[in-house]
Amino acid sequence: MSGRALAKLFDPLVAWMAPRYQAVVGAELRKYGLRYEDLYDPQLDLDVDEALKRLPQDVVDARNQRLKRACDINMKHSELPKDLQQLQTPFEFYMKDTLDLVKLESDERLALGAGKPYERHLP
Repeated sequence: MSGRALAKLFDPLVAWMAPRYQAVVGAELRKYGLRYEDLYDPQLDLDVDEALKRLPQDVVDARNQRLKRACDINMKHSELPKDLQQLQTPFEFYMKDTLDLVKLESDERLALGAGKPYERHLP
């Protein structure tokens, strides 16, 4: 059985499960006042780190504030009040365009055989 046929076999299941999974993830993010892109780790992905450097400072500050608030809420074994949870927008993306641009530049550099200007080398 080819990969394409296997994918077609599971398409209905994925189409049924995807919105449910997104709803569960959104509910969990709302509890802590986070957005989906807040979960991207700049220490694990250099492209995310570079994208964060290119974003306006107020957007980065808002992200850092959301992360601090989520850590505080988590440490208190609590969650945001229900009225504040309703105001949260977990799937409003603020980094997607910048991150896509950084990844395109990274792919272009790879195709040209050049390294990333922001690449780290571990000893």
